[in-house]
Amino acid sequence: MDRMEAENKLAELREKLEEYGYHYYVLDKPIVSDAEYDQAMNGLIQIENEYPDLITEDSPSVRIGGEPLPHFEKVQHEIPMLSLGNAFNEQDLRDFDRRVTEGFGGAVTYACELKIDGLAVSLKYEKGRFVLGATRGDGTTGENITNNLKTVRSIPMRLKEAVDLEVRGEAFMPKKSFEKLNEAKREAGEEPFANPRNAAAGSLRQLDPKIAAKRNLDIFLYSLAQIKDKELSSHTEALEYMSQLGLKTNKEARHCKNIDEVIEYVDSWLDKRPHLPYEIDGIVIKVDSLEAQKKLGFTAKSPRWAIAYKFPAEEVVTTLEGIELSVGRTGVVTPTALLTPVQVAGTTVKRASLHNEDLIRQKDLKIGDKVVIKKAGDIIPEVVNVLEELRTGEEVEFHMPTHCPACESELVRLEEEVALRCINPKCPAQIREGLIHFVSRNAMNIDGLGERVITQLFEHELIQDVADIYKLQRDELLNLERMGEKSVDNLLQAIETSKGNSLEKLLFGLGIRFVGAKAAKTLAQHFENIDGLHEASEEELVAINEIGIKMAESIVRYFNTPEVGELISELKSLGVNTEYKGPKIEVSGNSIFLNKIIVLTGKLEILSREEAKEKIEALGGKVTGSVSAKTDLLIAGEKAGSKLTKAESLGIDIWNEERLVEELNK
Repeated sequence: MDRMEAENKLAELREKLEEYGYHYYVLDKPIVSDAEYDQAMNGLIQIENEYPDLITEDSPSVRIGGEPLPHFEKVQHEIPMLSLGNAFNEQDLRDFDRRVTEGFGGAVTYACELKIDGLAVSLKYEKGRFVLGATRGDGTTGENITNNLKTVRSIPMRLKEAVDLEVRGEAFMPKKSFEKLNEAKREAGEEPFANPRNAAAGSLRQLDPKIAAKRNLDIFLYSLAQIKDKELSSHTEALEYMSQLGLKTNKEARHCKNIDEVIEYVDSWLDKRPHLPYEIDGIVIKVDSLEAQKKLGFTAKSPRWAIAYKFPAEEVVTTLEGIELSVGRTGVVTPTALLTPVQVAGTTVKRASLHNEDLIRQKDLKIGDKVVIKKAGDIIPEVVNVLEELRTGEEVEFHMPTHCPACESELVRLEEEVALRCINPKCPAQIREGLIHFVSRNAMNIDGLGERVITQLFEHELIQDVADIYKLQRDELLNLERMGEKSVDNLLQAIETSKGNSLEKLLFGLGIRFVGAKAAKTLAQHFENIDGLHEASEEELVAINEIGIKMAESIVRYFNTPEVGELISELKSLGVNTEYKGPKIEVSGNSIFLNKIIVLTGKLEILSREEAKEKIEALGGKVTGSVSAKTDLLIAGEKAGSKLTKAESLGIDIWNEERLVEELNK
């Protein structure tokens, strides 16, 4: 086959495969057999292998997954992906309807859609071609997961019209795909995913697109965020147009004339919900008219024209088989209920949180009791109450131990605390939990050192404290189960890289009681090196803004422990940085930003948002995420939205980015 024949054949196969895929994955109405589809795909791949320069970014072959990425790039959302307010009952929906009609000045109609339990994403198309896919992130900044989204076969690489637009939707894992994935994980001896939402999010945040490609994800698009040269009057019309373009929308969406029809729609799904092939956790209700949406506008966090009705927490009865005790990194002993496995809200529940001994006494829990448990959304399963009428007399009273289940040291109850605590600094359970915390993302962020690997290293006595992490040798790691040469080399590189972290990462990682990530940064900025903090008195610490007496006492107590001094010296000798590398706070009274509360909003062109934040904080300002009466200054970039409106209404000083840069350069 010569080049011209190859080009013609590729064009023919791509058109066929796009049509086959649209009918199979979007319409759910296959027009060819699997064998015929595979034959066309294999033919396309064969030609592309022979003529690699003919491969295009929107080729059907990209569904298989490309090369792994080193990291995800950040994406700034031109239009923020805001969260929705919640409704939990009929009265909440009627209150929402009242607010809408009062705000709009008349009656409205509504568009109702199933609230898919997955990962919110944004898709951008230019001239009809898929060019960018991003996660919601914090609503303002997400991550570029384009390569992973290309593996979702219900996302068209090309639309049926050459339009420029951005759509939002929910990527999810169908129940069948979830069951198949967890079955494979169990067979491999791995921990299964807790629910389809976690599985979908975990799949789309893999740096290797081939992993996402194997997970059989799907998507429903629910919003047309922006489009060029097209006038639409309603959300329902937008959904219909999206469907015409080849985008997958949910066929269960309904147009409701009033709030009574909305409530009927919501009620109808309470019973039908379990029979869907995917998980939903509620119903989204939107004002249908786009003109009305525009008039109603937004609050700082959510649109006034939409709300999410959340299904009631599902409650089921099961048996309390036992109570397990675990010791955290601060020594707190936490009881956990061990239950007869039961399905709750689409997942199998075997454990539930009991928090502390007081809660066990308050609920009068006994081993063998029939108990009611519930789980809603992300909430950890909890025991609601005991069914005392079902007791047989064989139930057993539970008593918290007097000694630590991990090291046998006597447990204590500190003043004003309900929890029992192990105060033995050599307790193996605390050491293991402390190691897991030290390598976590907000601490030293050592990629590849997750809970499983830390536990493995700890059990093989390769690490006993955090300094041991920096003494690990290649040969001893290769002897461990499931540790190949590539993973060991990557791990050692990640450990080496972490030595260069700024001081606040190390401080947070050390797990000093009451010192969170924010306080760690404040302390690092103030003292600039760990020696200064080591020698600080309680009086010096309390004088620092946001450092309270309890935290100060804890810091002094920690650094007065002889073992801590030895650990810090050892970390230094191993090459771990103990100095602050970030922007230093300028305490000069000349700084216009000193002690000011500042909010950044909209798209910045000259500086990135993180650069602006660092420069402002280096001059003594405090950057927060929301506008309130305490806000001193708002920096408004392009397309600033509800935060700008709120700042104007509160009379807050507003600058553009040029003014900000001008002041920073002074």
